[in-house]
This record gives sequence, structure tokens and C-alpha cells, in this order.
Amino acid sequence: MLVSNWEPDVLGDGYEQLTIPLGTDPDDEGDVAATLVRYQPEAVTERTGRAVLYVHGFTDYFFQKHLAEHFAAQGYAFFALDLRKCGRSLRQGQTAHYVSDLSLYDTELDEAVRLVREDTGNGDVLLVAHSTGGLVLPLWLDSRRRRGTPVPGVAGVILNSPWFDLQGPSYFRSVGTVAVDAVGRVRSRSVVPTGLSEAYGASLHADRGGEWHYNLDWKPLGGFPVTFGWLRAVRRGHAQLHRGLDIGVPALILRSKKTYFSPGYDPRVDTADAVLDVKQIARWAGCLGDRTTIVPIEGARHDVFLSSEEPRAKAFDEVDMWLEWLHAHATAAAD
Repeated sequence: MLVSNWEPDVLGDGYEQLTIPLGTDPDDEGDVAATLVRYQPEAVTERTGRAVLYVHGFTDYFFQKHLAEHFAAQGYAFFALDLRKCGRSLRQGQTAHYVSDLSLYDTELDEAVRLVREDTGNGDVLLVAHSTGGLVLPLWLDSRRRRGTPVPGVAGVILNSPWFDLQGPSYFRSVGTVAVDAVGRVRSRSVVPTGLSEAYGASLHADRGGEWHYNLDWKPLGGFPVTFGWLRAVRRGHAQLHRGLDIGVPALILRSKKTYFSPGYDPRVDTADAVLDVKQIARWAGCLGDRTTIVPIEGARHDVFLSSEEPRAKAFDEVDMWLEWLHAHATAAAD
């Protein structure tokens, strides 16, 4: 696989991007590529030989500079991956975020880990993922272990509000899933009629009174259309998770303490998960197959690292405490 050279990234000073060509799309949307972003500040603190690889969720891409800067301050080399047809990797004529099978992402995940380890001296890699990315990563790790080729160098996983089951009424998860499977098989790019609310996006974006600046072409306030074929792939991924996985490494799961769904912006959206049902995250958190720590964050948004200042600081404190434990645990296991 021939990759390009590192080039300046849209995030500005200290950020670079690398295109990872993936060849012809198995879903018939031309050539596809992924994009690896790295953060290399001029004033590099003492390196630990460790790296972070971050993976976004649906209707998302990497723009959270404060996340990169936090891990860099802890001595980690920071990298993020925009998956095929997402963010920096979306090409004209392609259906944003569309894949017919979540395992298609294995190709860029394998290559991203290889490039990160090559760039950082083959040290440990901490995987961090949000929402749909928090489903994709465990499925990939489990698949590699089942094939007898575990992903090399992975030390642990941090999942930020992972999408472990479908939100909404219970019939969405029963007869609704049967319907999605049937329609998704024959009309894969037809759009699910239930659209996404703008409430979460409005709570985030600076133009709507939020704190964060990001590209609305890559992360629309109301989300990209949800297609039956993509949702079918997600529901099949959920079924795999519910049968039990073995990711092979410890995991930290961060989530909000409560869910609040709203058709439009409401101040209560600022202190709750407005996208996923946190009860479903809690229900299935034990399916990862290794030691799992679950921490609800009071007042957190769907992306806990995009919460307001107090819950965001609490989330970072929990990350740092867990990392101390992870390093001690790894040291003890090696003795």
C-alpha cells in the first residue's frame, strides 16, 4: 500500500495529514482513501514511546485539538484517523460515511496502526474512539484475535460514549431491525425516514452559541442522512457485540449519566447525551471480554470531551487516573 507524504493539515500549526489510498471501493463509489492526522507541536515534552490513535463516530471527523494537546502533554504522540468517506477522506460523488459492512474499516485501521508504530518506534498504542467508532474498534480487535493475528502494540482502549445498541423504543431493536435488514439488503442507499435532530449540533457549534468550531460540510448540525444499508451494517455489528467479544486489552468507557432527546435545541441538551441511550451503553459494556472500567460523567454531552468545562475536566481526570492504573497493570503483568 503506497501512502502519500505528510502535508499541512487544516487544523493549522503542529498538525499534518497523510492520505492512505485504499483502492476501489467494494461498495462501488470509486476509489476510496483514509486520512491519518498527527499532532507534532514544536515544543515536544519528554516522549514515553507511547502513542494515541483516535477514531471518530458517524457524522464526525477529527477536529478536537484540545484532545490531542491533552495527550501530548502526557507524553503521547497523537494521531487521529478520518475513515473512508468521512471528513477529510470524503470524495465528490461518495455517500458520506457509507459502508455496507463495518469490517471494511479493518483495512485502514490495520494500516493506521502500522504507520503510527512505524512513526513512533514501535511503542505501545492507546486506541481512543467515539460513538460509532466505539463499536468499530472493538469489532476489529476481536476479529483480528479470532483470526489469530492480534493487532500489535495495542495497550488499551478508551471508548467515549460507544454506540453499543440502537436508541429509541424497544421495537426499533426487534421488528425495526428485521425491517432494516430486509430493506438494507435490496435498497442499501435509501434514506431512513426518521431524520436526526439538530439539537446536539446546535449545542456544540460556535455559530449557534456553542464552544466549538468545525467544518459543517464534514459535520452538519443535523447529521448526514442515515441509509438503510449503513444502519444494517451497524445492527449486524451490534449483534456481534451482544454475543460477546474479546478485545484482548483493558478498556475505559466514558459516558454521560443521562440521556435527553430533543427535536430542537434545549439547554438540557448541554448536560446530557442527546444522541445515544446511556442505559444501552451501560447494559452492553460488559461484552468487551477484558477488564472494563465504566465511568458515568455528570453533565457530559454525547462526546464527553466536547462537554462544558467542568464535566470535560472530570473526563480528562478520569482518563489520566485510568492511564496510571493501565501503566502499573502492564508493568506488574510484565514482572
